[in-house]
Amino acid sequence: MAAVATARILIVEDESTLADAMRYGLEREGFRCAVAGDGAVALSRFEADKPDLVLLDLMLPGLAGEDVCRAIRRSGSTPIIIVSAKTSEVDRVLGLELGADDYITKPFSSRELIARVRTVLRRSGVASDFGGPSVLEAGPVRLDIEKHEASVNGVPVSLPPKEFMLLECLMRRTGKLCTREALIGDVWGADYFGDTRTLDVHVKRLRAKIEDDPRKPRYLRTIRGLGYKFEP
Repeated sequence: MAAVATARILIVEDESTLADAMRYGLEREGFRCAVAGDGAVALSRFEADKPDLVLLDLMLPGLAGEDVCRAIRRSGSTPIIIVSAKTSEVDRVLGLELGADDYITKPFSSRELIARVRTVLRRSGVASDFGGPSVLEAGPVRLDIEKHEASVNGVPVSLPPKEFMLLECLMRRTGKLCTREALIGDVWGADYFGDTRTLDVHVKRLRAKIEDDPRKPRYLRTIRGLGYKFEP
């Protein structure tokens, strides 16, 4: 039984920018990834690589994603997560009836994708653990990922979902630079085209909750022109 962090993922996605973003986010978490841009190549890579999980777009050139899903399911029980712009309940139900194990609608954040991948791998029995700690502690801050609980110096702090995800991203890379682009992709999704200043607004809100003096941050540091870093 493989650990999640070494699981092999086949990404079947014809939008190269999105495929690259998915691959970057997954490989940064320790997964090994291959990419196929159409259905025929996907089946060829599936046979050659024998991945532990497939991320499958439905709207592919050539062989349709639905046919790819059926072919993979006929060959065995490899977990499949459909990643699609089709958002209706009917589409989601049809995707699951094709044999998919989960269904994610675009746009999505890198954190959501990684969480779904880990959950499906664990549920399917492919992997033995989550591949990362479920409790993060650095400096005065403690995050319980599974319970969605945060505390500072032992005092509970209420964090909305985006603030929680942002702080988790920073704490998982404590002491390392997190670029603005990486944080926006992780929290708001690879397809986010809104105002990038929303990141700065969320950082400001986090500082108000975790810093002794938000005007002189000790833990959540700005790396000018590049991004942010969490220092314990």
